[in-house]
Amino acid sequence: MAIQRLHTDRRMSQVVIHRDTIYLSGQVAENLEAGVEQQTSETLQEIEKLLAEAGSDKRHILSVTIYLKDIERDFAGMNAVWDRWLPEGVAPARATVEAGMCEHDILVEMSVTAVKRE
Repeated sequence: MAIQRLHTDRRMSQVVIHRDTIYLSGQVAENLEAGVEQQTSETLQEIEKLLAEAGSDKRHILSVTIYLKDIERDFAGMNAVWDRWLPEGVAPARATVEAGMCEHDILVEMSVTAVKRE
């Protein structure tokens, strides 16, 4: 059983593929000066890009963990972007938690597990 790792450095891989399961490390926005809506949108774009590279797409997401810097302030804004992005009928298992971020300006981070397209 080969394990494939993409975009790997000493500490982590952005993508790990084992059989038909794809694991994405925590993804964040490029523009950390933006508000939660733009950061969420950029994060979802990066997730789509990495899933495509691994042979999948957002319709094949099994689960996602969403980390928010301030859940009370940013939950509604993040959800508004999420709801527009995710097609109806394919909602994954999901958890959203408030978390301390590794960089002060990160407002949202997402970690994804998906399967390859059939």
